[in-house]
Amino acid sequence: MPKSMLKCLLTSAVAVSFSLPAAAQESGGEVNLYSSRHYDTDERLYSDFEEQTGITINRIEGDADELIARIEAEGDNSPADVVLTVDTSRLERAKGAGILQPVESETLEERIPDQYQDTENEWFGFSLRSRIFFYNKDDVQNPPQTYADLANDEYKGMICIRSSGNVYNQTLLASIIENQGKEAAREWAQGVVDNLARDPQGGDTDQLRGLVSGECDIAVSNTYYFARALASDVEGVSSGADQIGWVFPNQDTTGAHVNLSGGGVAANSPNRENAVAFLEYLASDSAQQYFAAGNNEYPVVEGVETTEAVDELGEFKADEVDLSAVAKNLPTAQQIFNEVGWE
Repeated sequence: MPKSMLKCLLTSAVAVSFSLPAAAQESGGEVNLYSSRHYDTDERLYSDFEEQTGITINRIEGDADELIARIEAEGDNSPADVVLTVDTSRLERAKGAGILQPVESETLEERIPDQYQDTENEWFGFSLRSRIFFYNKDDVQNPPQTYADLANDEYKGMICIRSSGNVYNQTLLASIIENQGKEAAREWAQGVVDNLARDPQGGDTDQLRGLVSGECDIAVSNTYYFARALASDVEGVSSGADQIGWVFPNQDTTGAHVNLSGGGVAANSPNRENAVAFLEYLASDSAQQYFAAGNNEYPVVEGVETTEAVDELGEFKADEVDLSAVAKNLPTAQQIFNEVGWE
């Protein structure tokens, strides 16, 4: 989508097509949102919901783990209605902590693909990012095409990737466990450790900076970190973006691994009808554009337009593995990381 069109979208009122539960239509009222998202475009996301419904959004923002701990500490008296966070592991952590509740909604069931929602309807994904390969086009003539390829000897001393404590890597390994089994996942993790250009350090942007600086030739990163460097000036990345190529892995097999931004209704929500209405709103086309544009992600609802930077990355085949099942493999993934010495 051209930048001018996106700017227009974010500065003008747009129609929001979703059906409010009767109680929400009658009461107006409020919804208390606990969110670890902090993007400027979300402001329009919230104001449109308020204008359409008369429901006031009260926001508490913070680190995902801190918000989960806060809701746990608040217990039965928690004012939280909706929890928004990033990464499947944190969504599952919130579920495991008992701070979410099941939601029965025809709108969410119809709009959100099955693999992007919890099997017990406690959380739903609203935007996604893929964990893919980036490489220095001058130095790498034969970039890896699958996740398994990263462990091949030909890439020894070439790879930059984050630490094993990073939730994105944990979820990636958990998906490999789900698709290929524990032993294959362990072999893969050991192979990647053997091929590292440097000890794991920094965030995904730092892995991309490693490509530009020449510290490594291949980097593993979520798509939105590079899209951000295409859309704005990211120090140490944007200036060298022309020399960076990318590969969506496993396009001939399972598809590329994806992860989610998403949320659910808090277990002790005092405004449950309004909370469900807000989640249903997030599945509408216009809200999907706002939600995904805030972090240069892909909408989960098919047919919704993306930002110009995401368009440049292109379409891809996503792994259709059930992310709720993947999340259950997270403890095993961390065990494997520890066993192979992935710092």
